[in-house]
Amino acid sequence: MTIGKWLAPIAAALLIASPQLASAASDKVVIGDIDDMSGPYADVIGPRAVEGVKMAIADFGGSVLGQPIELITADHQNKPDIGASKFKEWADTKGLTMLLGGSNTGVSLAMAPVAKDRRIPFFAIGAAGASLSGKDCNAYMIHYAYDTTALANGTARTILDQGGKTWFFLTADYAFGTQLQAAATKVVEAGGGKVVGSVRAPLGTSDFSSYLLQAQGSGAQVVGLANAGADFSNSLKAAHEFGLTNTMKPAALLAFITDIHAIGLETAQGLYLTAAWYWDLNDKSRAFGKRFFDKTGAMPTYNQAGYYSATMTYLNAVKAVGTTDPDKVMEQLHKSKVDDMFTSDGVIRPDGLMEHSMFVMQVKTPAESKAPWDYYKLVKTLTGEQAYGSLADSACPAVKK
Repeated sequence: MTIGKWLAPIAAALLIASPQLASAASDKVVIGDIDDMSGPYADVIGPRAVEGVKMAIADFGGSVLGQPIELITADHQNKPDIGASKFKEWADTKGLTMLLGGSNTGVSLAMAPVAKDRRIPFFAIGAAGASLSGKDCNAYMIHYAYDTTALANGTARTILDQGGKTWFFLTADYAFGTQLQAAATKVVEAGGGKVVGSVRAPLGTSDFSSYLLQAQGSGAQVVGLANAGADFSNSLKAAHEFGLTNTMKPAALLAFITDIHAIGLETAQGLYLTAAWYWDLNDKSRAFGKRFFDKTGAMPTYNQAGYYSATMTYLNAVKAVGTTDPDKVMEQLHKSKVDDMFTSDGVIRPDGLMEHSMFVMQVKTPAESKAPWDYYKLVKTLTGEQAYGSLADSACPAVKK
């Protein structure tokens, strides 16, 4: 008998004797990213976030459980059916072990049941709708970075406290906009304010003039921009050009540093916004921001930083349990702390929400900004519970009351 024939049964016996070794030998990590790669949210996460995932994989060492880590990506084109079908395809044919879901709450809501059915951990980052860890939660969902509740508790509350009592909403016409407006309305009304009207604009709207005329005619003190990405940038530019910002205070309910970069400080100065992360917060964030800028030519949005963090968090969980088994990985994720360049106080709650501190920022004036991408000054830090509410108030059916 040849040496190879002798070794084969010995190796097989070792694998049988050591289930963890067998698992490590057979498990392969395949990370998928389904995001808006070319539409109105492409700058928010998009192709640059893919570079963030690659950075995380490289920093982790490029392999886990003895095998190279694989990354696959797709553009969901902001269509829920495309997102869900691509998720199913990868689960059934590509050996997918973890999914990063990017911008668009509607798409993430369509992909969430696939995660449950195929038992694949799904990190929703960029999809703001709080229902993802509320009534639409499931055991394989992790809602990372931020949600509509935290945004409202930051920005809407800050503007309300400064005297902005009457509101008119310009809202993205799908699940994200609906949930963001509802969260902000709850904060406004609880604080003694009043919503005097709202209008919905389709995703990807190019001309906001008719919507802004309705806002102007409402007599409200505040125009709440319950949109994001290019829609936010275009609506704020139009409001400035119309002179609406001379009579109404714009509320940036979801804005990113790439939006401010595109708009310019002359137009965006003074805006309040809520951020999950900012490149100039501390030494760790600055070091990551510089590395990311060197690779992409832009400072990262907090979603793009979240992509790096989520990737590392997942890989560390896989390494800790020695397998890609989804139930063991999810159990590890729920008992692990997230302490990295993204946050120092992150915990993944039983409802799937990654709770952590959030930050109310104000956009600097051109005179205050000392360098490119030096756009924010910190106004207030919210604890995780202040931002997201308590677990006891969660609408997730899996949370025991």
